[in-house]
Amino acid sequence: MPSEFALIRRHFTRPARHTDLAVGDDAALIRPRPGMQLAISTDMLVAGTHFFADTDPKDLGWKTLAVNVSDLAAMGAEPRWVVLAASLPSADEGWIAPFAEGFFACCEAFGVDAIGGDTTRGPLNLCPTIFGEVPFGQAVTRSGGRAGDELWVSGAPGRAALGLAHLKSEIRLATDWRDDCLAALHRPQPRVALGLALRGLATAMLDVSDGLLGDLDHILELSGVGAEVDETALPLAPLIAACGDPARAFQACTAGGDDYELLFAAPAERRADLLALSARLKLPLHCIGRLTNQPGRLQLRHANGQLDDLAVRGYDHFGRTP
Repeated sequence: MPSEFALIRRHFTRPARHTDLAVGDDAALIRPRPGMQLAISTDMLVAGTHFFADTDPKDLGWKTLAVNVSDLAAMGAEPRWVVLAASLPSADEGWIAPFAEGFFACCEAFGVDAIGGDTTRGPLNLCPTIFGEVPFGQAVTRSGGRAGDELWVSGAPGRAALGLAHLKSEIRLATDWRDDCLAALHRPQPRVALGLALRGLATAMLDVSDGLLGDLDHILELSGVGAEVDETALPLAPLIAACGDPARAFQACTAGGDDYELLFAAPAERRADLLALSARLKLPLHCIGRLTNQPGRLQLRHANGQLDDLAVRGYDHFGRTP
């Protein structure tokens, strides 16, 4: 059985592109570009909580990094470096090799140098920490939203939730949509290009990882505003086509989680700029509502115009789930 250090050399050492000193020493050395702030995020993925133990290791390698890249996208930051701490049940190279292949494919796709980490024996647990750069003072946070701003979301949140429900035999996805929903679950696509383009456009932003409405609540809290969401503006059509159930589609879109789409606020007068950006990136952007001057109040406007107050929560590791 290979040693810990042999595994690192064989599977987790790659040439670095923008790192002074990478894998092999007690610490890596990085040099942010002039005028940049560092953006740092970490996400832990635990077998049985965040993924099934029999998940394809190549897909898991991709997702392990992608969910962290998404956090930087949500700040308008460019991903640059990552360290990976991993607890592995055994030194099974038949599992480790495809995991590393998927992980480094994501590194390559988003220009990330893997510069270090740690491995140990234990229950399967993966914990990357990612570092990115954003021009000083230009990061998009959750706290800049203002009453009157429009609310936007990218893509079609809810596909990953439908993919998970399909794997759990809770629903049966339409054949034409099955691969799309499972890919959204296993190989999320961080919206880095969108996040970078939204610097100076978006007033507040986050990525949708724990459910659209639950995550929106974080913006409301930190920006000191409320929100009105238009039910008819939610991108439900592809979800209904996938599962054939409007109620399930609404639940997946608003509370499903694991989407890694970007939810953001922007001034109403920038709508034309956002529609042009959507066309340029070939990425659907949906205006789903607006921020209001009623702090903490989240309302849903139905097709008949009726407004209902919502009490929603995103996924909570120490509480109930939606």
